[in-house]
Amino acid sequence: MTHAITYTEFGGPEVLTLSEIPDPVPGDGELAVHVEAAGVNPIDAKLRSGRRPSGGIREPRRVGSDLAGVVTAVGPGVDGFRVGDAVAAFGVHGGYATDLVVKASLAHPRPPQVSPAEAAALGIPVGTAYQTLRSLGVGPGGTLLIHGGSGAVGQAAIQFAVLWGATVIATSSPRRFDRVRALGATPVAYGDGLVDRVRDLAPDGPTVIIDAAGTDDALSASLELLRDRSRIATLVRGRDAAELGIRAFSGGSPEPLTEQQLSWRGEAIPVVLALLAAGAFSVELGPSFPLAEAAKAHEAVESGVDGKIVLIP
Repeated sequence: MTHAITYTEFGGPEVLTLSEIPDPVPGDGELAVHVEAAGVNPIDAKLRSGRRPSGGIREPRRVGSDLAGVVTAVGPGVDGFRVGDAVAAFGVHGGYATDLVVKASLAHPRPPQVSPAEAAALGIPVGTAYQTLRSLGVGPGGTLLIHGGSGAVGQAAIQFAVLWGATVIATSSPRRFDRVRALGATPVAYGDGLVDRVRDLAPDGPTVIIDAAGTDDALSASLELLRDRSRIATLVRGRDAAELGIRAFSGGSPEPLTEQQLSWRGEAIPVVLALLAAGAFSVELGPSFPLAEAAKAHEAVESGVDGKIVLIP
C-alpha cells in the first residue's frame, strides 16, 4: 500500500494529511522509487501555507521535491538504471511518500558512502547555492559575504566557495560559529555593528554578497558594503530585488531562472554526491520524523532548527 502526504486547503501544518494513493507504475522515461528519506524545505511550508502564491487548489496537492530511495521498477526507454539501484532524485513532485514515480532525468546514482538522509538533504539547498555562486562568478581571489551562513543554503555556499578558492565571511549567531568555522568560513555576528565587523575582517570589502537571511539589516549592510549591486544577490527577498537594484535567485523573485541557471542547479547534485562520497563535503542533518508526522516536521522547519529536516517513510 502506497501513502503520501497531501493537503486540500492552505493553512497551518495541520492541513497535511497522510493519504492512500495508487501504487506507482512508471511510464516512458520514468522510474518507480521506494522512498527511504525525503527532504523538508522551507519552500514546502511556504507553499502549504499560501505565503508563496501557487494558484488555487483543484485537487489534493502533493508535497516535497527532494528524496533518496531505491529503484523498484524501470519504465520503457530508460537506460542507466535497474531495479535495486540506490538513487537520489531532485525536482520531483510529491516526494513526501512511501513510493513515487520520478522522471529518470531527475534521478542520480547514490554512492554507498552517502546515506539516504544525506542525499535527501541536498536538492534545493545545494542546487540554489551552486547556481548562485556560478551566476555571480565566485572564484579565486574573491571575498564572499554570506548572510545566513549556518543555514542549509549558506553551508553549501561556504563549502563551494572555499573549494573554488574564495575567502568567505559568513554571518550567524555566535552559538553557530563553530559550525561555520569548520566549513572554512570566518564567522561574524549579525546585528548592530555588522558593517564595521565585516570591514575589520575585509578592509577592502567583499567582492560578492549573498543574502540567505532576508532581514532588513542584511540588505542594508550589503548595500553599504558593496557599491556594485550586480554583485549582490538575495535568495529570500526576491520581490524587493528590482527596487534595491540587486539580483535575485528564487525567494519569490518574479524573474524566472534562465536555462543556464537551471542547468547549474541540476549540475550541482552529482557534483556534491561525488564530494560526499570522497569525504570532501559535509551535510548537517537535523531532526527526522516519520512520514505520518509531516505536520511536526513543518512545525520544526517554520520554528527553525539546526540542520536539515528529513522524513523517513
